[in-house]
Amino acid sequence: MPEYAVLISPSTNRVYTDTAQQMMRGEIQVFAGTLLDGQVHDLTEITLGGVPYLRMRADDLSDEDIAALSNLSSVYALFEMQGELLKPLRLNPLDRFSSDLLTILKYSGKTNEQFTKLLLNVTAVSTDSPKDFLRRPLRVLDPMCGRGTTLNQATMYGFDSYGVDLDGKDFEAYSTFIRTWLKNKRLKHTAQTVPMRRNRENLGKRLEISFGATKEEYKAGEVRTIDYVHADTLRAKEIFGRETFDIVVTDTPYGVQHGSTRESGLSRSPLALLESAVPVWTQLIRPGGALGLSWNTYVGGRDAIAEILRDNGLQVLETEAYLGFQHRVDQAIVRDLMVARKG
Repeated sequence: MPEYAVLISPSTNRVYTDTAQQMMRGEIQVFAGTLLDGQVHDLTEITLGGVPYLRMRADDLSDEDIAALSNLSSVYALFEMQGELLKPLRLNPLDRFSSDLLTILKYSGKTNEQFTKLLLNVTAVSTDSPKDFLRRPLRVLDPMCGRGTTLNQATMYGFDSYGVDLDGKDFEAYSTFIRTWLKNKRLKHTAQTVPMRRNRENLGKRLEISFGATKEEYKAGEVRTIDYVHADTLRAKEIFGRETFDIVVTDTPYGVQHGSTRESGLSRSPLALLESAVPVWTQLIRPGGALGLSWNTYVGGRDAIAEILRDNGLQVLETEAYLGFQHRVDQAIVRDLMVARKG
């Protein structure tokens, strides 16, 4: 059986690097059970020339299989092993734009870009049609999107990205960034900020962007969408409607401040936030779509999170592949992720 070696990107941030191989192993295992039809086996860590790699055995990989592996969150290079030699394989990622879409915007508390990509990846391939990830633009919602790291990763893939957040400063920061980026890249686009109202009630502001990856695509009407609403996440169904999205993905806040209000004010309990928000988010997902979220395990146990998802009719995915993503971010945060599918 052919053997392959995956080299992890040296740009992976220092803290994340400590668990990068563990995270990559889990991501490949999820891909193996979805996109790759179970072809990948025997993942092991090896060292060649003093450099760590992940080795895997696989049936002969098709062009589509290599395209799938090209989108791994921390992949730098993929090789076919031929004895003691490594034959590089040409990567073919979904990326439509330069990496500055993901890296320019810097701010305190920004989620590591590799982790954002991993969370989006494992959620996108966990729907009832995993190969849609490679074959068509998905509709992606981040219901607590902050300054838009998930929106930008979805946009990088050529997907349609939608977001909601209660923080007005984050909304304005993202609006300024993405408008400037589109202009600097000379991408044909329209962008407007409009008020959001329902039944004469002001829900917030909405940034609506339509753009083409190329001039030719724009002229042909082949445009992509970025739609960011400054509003409470609990109003998301009123804004977008039922069964609108293929996937809902969010990196939940880590116990300091959260993206929803109640009568008593700003919610500070992660579990209370999810108990209120998951029923809304579930209605936004199409049948067969998936919800992926990450959280700080210090403020909510895995069993408690899973119970909330199941109580809302979601199937929590708990094979071994989905249980290997827990990792330390700092002294106060140990992060994990969970994916569930809507029946």
